[in-house]
Amino acid sequence: MIGCAILVVGAAIQTAAYGIPQMIAGRIVAGLGNGLNTATIPVWHSELMKPSSRGRGLSIELAITVAGVMISYWTDYGMSYVNNEAQFRFPIAFQIFFALLTIALIVFLPESPRWLIAHGRPSEARTILWRLQKNAHSVTEDHPVINAEMHEIEHAFEEEQRAAGGTTFKAIFKSGAQKFRRRTLLGIGGQFMQQLSGINLITYYAPVIMELSVGIPHNTAMLLSGFNGIAYFLSSLIPIWCLDRFGRRKLMLFAAAGQAVCMAVLAGTVANGSKSAGIVAIVMLFLFNFFFAIGLLAIPWLLPAEYAPLAIRTKSAALATASNWIFTFLVVEITPISINSIQWRTYIYFAVLNALFLPLIYFFYPETANLSLEQVDLLFTGGKVLLHWQPSMGERQGSFAVPAVATIGNESPESKEMYGEKSNAYGVRHVE
Repeated sequence: MIGCAILVVGAAIQTAAYGIPQMIAGRIVAGLGNGLNTATIPVWHSELMKPSSRGRGLSIELAITVAGVMISYWTDYGMSYVNNEAQFRFPIAFQIFFALLTIALIVFLPESPRWLIAHGRPSEARTILWRLQKNAHSVTEDHPVINAEMHEIEHAFEEEQRAAGGTTFKAIFKSGAQKFRRRTLLGIGGQFMQQLSGINLITYYAPVIMELSVGIPHNTAMLLSGFNGIAYFLSSLIPIWCLDRFGRRKLMLFAAAGQAVCMAVLAGTVANGSKSAGIVAIVMLFLFNFFFAIGLLAIPWLLPAEYAPLAIRTKSAALATASNWIFTFLVVEITPISINSIQWRTYIYFAVLNALFLPLIYFFYPETANLSLEQVDLLFTGGKVLLHWQPSMGERQGSFAVPAVATIGNESPESKEMYGEKSNAYGVRHVE
């Protein structure tokens, strides 16, 4: 709510701007608000969602973000026909509406139960965990499932705090048994890959690319950029269905490979300069957004919250978000200069970068699909980082999966009686 309020102030300063200094000041203020939001919302979201739907939920969130990109393209296209100051003032002011809408809706949303536990408010956390159950109307707050979830979160937090020696910023750079440093760097790396893939080369400069690189008229370039925004939005709906089914790793690898090909073909077609090559270049711009939307749109925002343990999650995610925006700044600053200076060769280094992401993703990024945030800890706390979750006993059965991290490898008779004998290699028991 504070982030949105700051964003409103920054947008108002920009809307009223009568010079570059005032515009810069407004951008800085709005950036502070946007930074607060983007560092907070993915963590909050991940801590509220069930493991089986966490990817789908964040995909919906990012699809809404892309809907905003689509709206901005068409707003810009429509306002390009206006020949007064409203041409730039209205699009800037329009964001205030969405910020105010967000503030109004947040009033009705619950706090993260994991944040509440970390801040000594377990009774409130229990109530929210109960409310988040699909069948909350038929269970009580002291149901074994909720008791087990509370125990898992509390136990994981205690273990992480002991490993971190506190919750200062220094803790995120510790290695140790919990591998805090590695987990933080993986989150930062995901955001790094998202931006250096070249997405903002297209998001910010699609009309410029179409005009300067492909050679089509300005109005046509603006119109095609609008349709590209629609295609981008439609593509962003695909992960809602497939992110939790296929997992993070496969979709990231698919996206990076497709993006590398798109950038390589874009370089070749722009270098060719013919009309037919220009058509292919425009197709590559559309295809790049397709691949990006499937594999690198939502996942880099999801991974910092999934990889980082509760004790350092907000700080680790904040660093990852800072990585996103500093590399956004880099790409947006160098793109027009690069296109003017080295022309089609600009797309070659983005093709190379995307190709380099493939081994990075394959060898270093563990799969987190369908795991609770506390179960993700177990991927990192063994002798080596596990890249895949491997159940030891068939498919999941029953209506509840009750994690019991505290009793892994040392199940008591009481826990066996409560949860039964069905379990996977990491102690996830199934209550029929």
